[in-house]
Amino acid sequence: MSGEPAVVTGLGAVSGFGWGVGELWRGVASGRTAIRDFRRFDHSGYRTHLAAEVPEAANGDGSRRRTWADRFALAAASEALAAAGLPARLDGFAAGLFFGGSTGGMLESEEYFRVQGEGGGCAQIAVLASQQPSGPGDAVARRHGVGGPVETIASACASATLALGSALDALRSGEIDVALVGGSDALCRLTFSGFNALRAVDDRPCRPFRASRLGMSLGEGAAVLVLESRAHAARRGAPVRGGIAGVGGSCDAFHMTSPDPAGDGIARAVAAALADAGLDAGAIDFVNLHGTGTLANDAAEARMLARLFGERAARLPATSTKAAIGHYLGAAGAVEALVTLLCLEHGELHPTAGGGAADPALGVDLVVERPRPLPAARRALSTNLAFGGANGACVLLHPEAL
Repeated sequence: MSGEPAVVTGLGAVSGFGWGVGELWRGVASGRTAIRDFRRFDHSGYRTHLAAEVPEAANGDGSRRRTWADRFALAAASEALAAAGLPARLDGFAAGLFFGGSTGGMLESEEYFRVQGEGGGCAQIAVLASQQPSGPGDAVARRHGVGGPVETIASACASATLALGSALDALRSGEIDVALVGGSDALCRLTFSGFNALRAVDDRPCRPFRASRLGMSLGEGAAVLVLESRAHAARRGAPVRGGIAGVGGSCDAFHMTSPDPAGDGIARAVAAALADAGLDAGAIDFVNLHGTGTLANDAAEARMLARLFGERAARLPATSTKAAIGHYLGAAGAVEALVTLLCLEHGELHPTAGGGAADPALGVDLVVERPRPLPAARRALSTNLAFGGANGACVLLHPEAL
């Protein structure tokens, strides 16, 4: 349902750069990448050996009985609630939770069955309780007393963006006043081996929109945004970090793993997000593209830009956060929406990590090497494409555009 924007009052994140929003912003703004050798599991037998692994550090939880994905989600949610000035328990609020998920506790399930199969010890069956994709969101709902709707969307890499849309609908309808929106995914053998088998993973850190690009890089972590209705945030005197003006979704109905090469599916999702926000394409100041670094994905997004933005597409500043932190799969849309809000807040678009200029054949104005100052930017777009053809897009606002 179209309507007024939701305001963002709190942000929390965990990434390959560390635990917290500050670590994430310093990392992406520097132009560095967190994609490197990793130790989450033995990858010696695979074709590639790089991923953006979250460093082991104190995360405020301390429970080794929780999955990595749960711990990431709980840390991000706690940070977001504190930043929003909300209590740790939301029992007294009309609150809901909307997460995107993919692997859940898959890594711990893999380890459980490995230990059982080898007969080398007693694996803890408790870790299987959070194996499902909804595990991280459910853990956050329990910890923070979320008594309203609790939903996890599992539509591959578009999941968290579509979760933003569900939260926006619930806020506009008056069903809730506060929403915790985000996603959390951890590295695991299933996805690492699967994407390697598809030859979709680069043996170097991914280089979205570069002529030399050869594929994606996986990452792990979490992002949580606190969304509120404008009236509720005003009554609390809450800090406003930005807004979510519109969300759109679509399906390519084209191929299981390859995007529609014409970019028609993602173009429909972007057009729907713009319509939901009551804006035309000319209002967008920059775009944070899905940008996996695969040949097909980057080309499809470039064609989407040309179709929707016309001649302006070649001058529309663009970046890809995945070059710095890897692909979060089901949580990708949450962390990229969060980073897009940070770009609006800081008045600059972070560079796309990786060497070399943009592929001239794509016609994308890719920001590289250093942040590009955009002090007047007020409206931005974030896009996500997924296996199965699912697409999501959201329009984000600077506080002054609310």
